[in-house]
Parts: sequence; structure tokens; C-alpha cells
Amino acid sequence: QLQLVESGGGLVQPGGSVRLSCVVSGFTLDYYAIGWFRQAPGKEREGVSCIGSGGGATYFVDSVKGRFTISRDNAKNTVYLQMNSLKPEDTAVYYCAATRWCSRYVAPYDHWGQGTQVTVSS
Repeated sequence: QLQLVESGGGLVQPGGSVRLSCVVSGFTLDYYAIGWFRQAPGKEREGVSCIGSGGGATYFVDSVKGRFTISRDNAKNTVYLQMNSLKPEDTAVYYCAATRWCSRYVAPYDHWGQGTQVTVSS
């Protein structure tokens, strides 16, 4: 059974940093791209970043460029989203999801985690 489990969220002050982890099980991470999405209250789910199966294909939504990085450790079946210089507008539930090829859209992703809350507030 394919599973993705996010962790690392919490309350952080503006300007702070958080690293989210997405641990996958039930499938071989090597063949999948992993995307990070976020959803704030009253808003649609937004693609934040994605890393391809080889680790070389990535994208970042404009609002996080220069602040977020994405990486993967296939040996640990884990993908990370490092979030720096956080802003209140980054507050959302963050989800990781698996697909064959990176996409910034929700539809191509077949498998989703349950999400982890990130709140940026002083």
C-alpha cells in the first residue's frame, strides 16, 4: 500500500525556517517525482515545488523562489522541503504527493499524504 507521511510542521516566527519531511512507503521512491503542495483556508491547493525521480527536475512557485529548496534521499525514502525566510502568507497545510513526472497541477498526482500544518506568526 502506497503511503506518504509528512512531518516537520508547526508554529514558526516570520523570518524563521522549517524543514518538512515526506516519508514514503509501499513503493520505490526512485521511480517517482514528489511534489509539495499547500492549501490555506479558503484557497485552492497550490503547487509549491516538485523534484523529479532523478533529483534534477524541479520547479518552485514564484512566491517561494529563493527561499525554499527541495531535495530527496532515495535511500531513506524521504523528500525534504526546506523553507527559509518564512512569511505569514506561507501559512497553510502542506502536502506531499507522488506522480511519475513533475507537475505543478493537482490532477496528475495519484497518491497524497495527510498534510502537516505550518503556521507563520509572531
